[in-house]
Amino acid sequence: MLYMIYSTDVENSLQKRLAARPAHLARLDELAQQQRLFAAGPLPAIDSPDPGEAGFTGSLVIAEFDSLAQAEEWAAQDPYIAAGVYANSVVKPYKKVLP
Repeated sequence: MLYMIYSTDVENSLQKRLAARPAHLARLDELAQQQRLFAAGPLPAIDSPDPGEAGFTGSLVIAEFDSLAQAEEWAAQDPYIAAGVYANSVVKPYKKVLP
């Protein structure tokens, strides 16, 4: 089943994000190689695809896991958590309807 992982950044997270980004992306690449990644990306702090120094307010990942518990465990091990980027994460089942 698909699960969405919505994570909210702490304030002024940009430098922490940049430092932990390679490890964060490696985990997403692993999901993509396993064909389990539906979508992933950051949430810009301003109305721009490149927010520059404004940074980001969080991230959204939609991926396939065997259970909610497995999705929660995967989310809890995100390098952004260890680096202090995320204040919290919410994991919920996701049902794709369109397109």
